[in-house]
Amino acid sequence: MASTPLITENAPEFRDALPDGGGLIGLDLGTKTIGTAFADAHWRFATAGKTLAKGKFGKDKAAIEALVAERGLKGIVIGLPLNMDGTAGPRAQASRAFARNIAVLGLPVLLWDERWSTASAERDMISQDFSRAKRAEKIDSHAAAIILQGAIDRLAGGIL
Repeated sequence: MASTPLITENAPEFRDALPDGGGLIGLDLGTKTIGTAFADAHWRFATAGKTLAKGKFGKDKAAIEALVAERGLKGIVIGLPLNMDGTAGPRAQASRAFARNIAVLGLPVLLWDERWSTASAERDMISQDFSRAKRAEKIDSHAAAIILQGAIDRLAGGIL
Protein backbone atom coordinates (compact mmCIF):
# COMPACT_ATOMS: atom_id res chain seq x y z
CA MET A 1 0.00 0.00 0.00
CA ALA A 2 1.48 3.37 -1.05
CA SER A 3 1.89 5.93 1.69
CA THR A 4 0.84 9.54 1.40
CA PRO A 5 3.81 11.81 0.61
CA LEU A 6 5.00 14.04 3.43
CA ILE A 7 3.82 17.66 3.39
CA THR A 8 5.45 19.67 6.17
CA GLU A 9 6.65 23.08 7.31
CA ASN A 10 9.32 21.38 9.44
CA ALA A 11 12.77 21.24 7.74
CA PRO A 12 14.19 18.41 9.92
CA GLU A 13 11.12 16.28 9.18
CA PHE A 14 11.56 16.94 5.44
CA ARG A 15 15.29 16.10 5.68
CA ASP A 16 14.43 12.82 7.45
CA ALA A 17 12.14 11.93 4.53
CA LEU A 18 15.19 12.25 2.23
CA PRO A 19 17.96 10.40 4.08
CA ASP A 20 20.08 10.14 0.92
CA GLY A 21 19.58 13.78 -0.09
CA GLY A 22 18.76 14.32 -3.74
CA GLY A 23 18.02 17.21 -6.03
CA LEU A 24 15.18 19.54 -5.11
CA ILE A 25 12.87 21.86 -6.98
CA GLY A 26 11.80 25.14 -5.40
CA LEU A 27 8.57 26.84 -6.43
CA ASP A 28 7.45 30.43 -5.99
CA LEU A 29 3.72 30.43 -6.67
CA GLY A 30 2.45 33.68 -8.11
CA THR A 31 -1.02 34.47 -9.35
CA LYS A 32 0.09 34.41 -13.02
CA THR A 33 3.41 32.54 -12.93
CA ILE A 34 5.35 29.86 -11.08
CA GLY A 35 9.02 30.55 -10.54
CA THR A 36 11.26 27.49 -10.40
CA ALA A 37 14.69 26.87 -8.93
CA PHE A 38 16.84 23.80 -8.46
CA ALA A 39 19.18 22.58 -5.72
CA ASP A 40 21.97 20.09 -6.25
CA ALA A 41 21.77 16.63 -4.66
CA HIS A 42 24.01 17.67 -1.76
CA TRP A 43 21.94 20.78 -0.95
CA ARG A 44 24.77 23.26 -1.35
CA PHE A 45 23.36 25.78 -3.80
CA ALA A 46 20.12 26.82 -5.46
CA THR A 47 19.93 28.07 -9.02
CA ALA A 48 17.06 29.95 -10.63
CA GLY A 49 15.22 27.97 -13.29
CA LYS A 50 12.53 28.98 -15.71
CA THR A 51 9.35 30.86 -14.99
CA LEU A 52 6.24 28.93 -15.95
CA ALA A 53 2.99 30.56 -17.01
CA LYS A 54 0.41 29.52 -14.42
CA GLY A 55 -2.75 27.95 -15.75
CA LYS A 56 -5.08 25.18 -14.74
CA PHE A 57 -3.57 22.81 -12.20
CA GLY A 58 -3.32 19.89 -14.65
CA LYS A 59 -1.08 21.95 -16.95
CA ASP A 60 1.00 23.24 -14.03
CA LYS A 61 1.41 19.71 -12.64
CA ALA A 62 2.50 18.35 -16.03
CA ALA A 63 5.15 21.08 -16.40
CA ILE A 64 6.50 20.49 -12.88
CA GLU A 65 6.37 16.72 -13.33
CA ALA A 66 8.43 17.05 -16.54
CA LEU A 67 11.09 19.10 -14.69
CA VAL A 68 11.17 16.57 -11.85
CA ALA A 69 11.58 13.65 -14.26
CA GLU A 70 14.16 15.44 -16.43
CA ARG A 71 16.39 16.17 -13.43
CA GLY A 72 15.60 13.11 -11.27
CA LEU A 73 14.51 15.31 -8.35
CA LYS A 74 13.63 13.88 -4.94
CA GLY A 75 11.70 16.66 -3.18
CA ILE A 76 9.72 19.87 -3.61
CA VAL A 77 10.07 23.14 -1.66
CA ILE A 78 7.16 25.55 -2.02
CA GLY A 79 7.24 29.15 -0.84
CA LEU A 80 4.68 29.80 1.89
CA PRO A 81 3.62 33.47 1.77
CA LEU A 82 2.92 34.20 5.42
CA ASN A 83 1.84 37.62 6.62
CA MET A 84 4.52 39.73 8.29
CA ASP A 85 3.16 38.75 11.72
CA GLY A 86 3.54 35.06 10.83
CA THR A 87 -0.15 34.37 10.33
CA ALA A 88 -1.50 32.65 7.24
CA GLY A 89 -3.74 34.53 4.86
CA PRO A 90 -5.49 33.48 1.64
CA ARG A 91 -2.23 33.21 -0.36
CA ALA A 92 -0.72 30.87 2.24
CA GLN A 93 -3.86 28.74 2.11
CA ALA A 94 -3.57 28.62 -1.69
CA SER A 95 0.06 27.45 -1.36
CA ARG A 96 -0.98 24.72 1.08
CA ALA A 97 -3.72 23.60 -1.32
CA PHE A 98 -1.18 23.53 -4.18
CA ALA A 99 1.13 21.40 -1.99
CA ARG A 100 -1.67 18.92 -1.30
CA ASN A 101 -2.41 18.71 -5.02
CA ILE A 102 1.22 18.43 -6.20
CA ALA A 103 1.85 15.65 -3.64
CA VAL A 104 0.29 13.36 -6.25
CA LEU A 105 3.81 13.29 -7.75
CA GLY A 106 4.81 11.16 -4.75
CA LEU A 107 7.61 13.43 -3.50
CA PRO A 108 7.97 14.97 -0.02
CA VAL A 109 6.95 18.64 0.08
CA LEU A 110 8.40 21.33 2.34
CA LEU A 111 6.45 24.57 2.74
CA TRP A 112 9.05 27.28 3.43
CA ASP A 113 8.41 30.80 4.79
CA GLU A 114 8.97 33.12 1.86
CA ARG A 115 8.58 36.51 3.53
CA TRP A 116 10.87 39.03 1.83
CA SER A 117 11.98 36.61 -0.93
CA THR A 118 10.65 38.74 -3.79
CA ALA A 119 12.03 41.96 -2.31
CA SER A 120 15.40 40.28 -1.82
CA ALA A 121 15.36 38.94 -5.39
CA GLU A 122 14.50 42.40 -6.70
CA ARG A 123 17.40 43.99 -4.78
CA ASP A 124 19.81 41.33 -6.06
CA MET A 125 18.68 41.84 -9.65
CA ILE A 126 18.93 45.64 -9.40
CA SER A 127 22.46 45.32 -8.01
CA GLN A 128 23.31 43.21 -11.07
CA ASP A 129 21.91 45.91 -13.39
CA PHE A 130 18.99 43.85 -14.69
CA SER A 131 16.66 46.06 -16.72
CA ARG A 132 13.14 46.58 -15.40
CA ALA A 133 11.79 44.34 -18.21
CA LYS A 134 14.33 41.58 -17.46
CA ARG A 135 13.50 41.79 -13.73
CA ALA A 136 9.78 41.44 -14.45
CA GLU A 137 10.48 38.40 -16.63
CA LYS A 138 12.76 36.63 -14.13
CA ILE A 139 11.68 37.82 -10.66
CA ASP A 140 9.67 34.70 -9.78
CA SER A 141 12.48 32.27 -10.62
CA HIS A 142 14.98 34.37 -8.66
CA ALA A 143 12.56 34.47 -5.71
CA ALA A 144 12.23 30.67 -5.99
CA ALA A 145 16.03 30.40 -5.77
CA ILE A 146 16.07 32.56 -2.62
CA ILE A 147 13.30 30.43 -1.07
CA LEU A 148 15.10 27.22 -1.98
CA GLN A 149 18.50 28.48 -0.77
CA GLY A 150 17.00 29.38 2.61
CA ALA A 151 15.49 25.91 2.88
CA ILE A 152 18.67 24.05 1.90
CA ASP A 153 20.77 26.16 4.25
CA ARG A 154 18.46 24.97 7.04
CA LEU A 155 18.44 21.38 5.73
CA ALA A 156 22.23 21.33 5.67
CA GLY A 157 22.27 22.40 9.31
CA GLY A 158 22.80 26.09 8.63
CA ILE A 159 26.54 25.66 8.14
CA LEU A 160 27.32 27.32 4.82
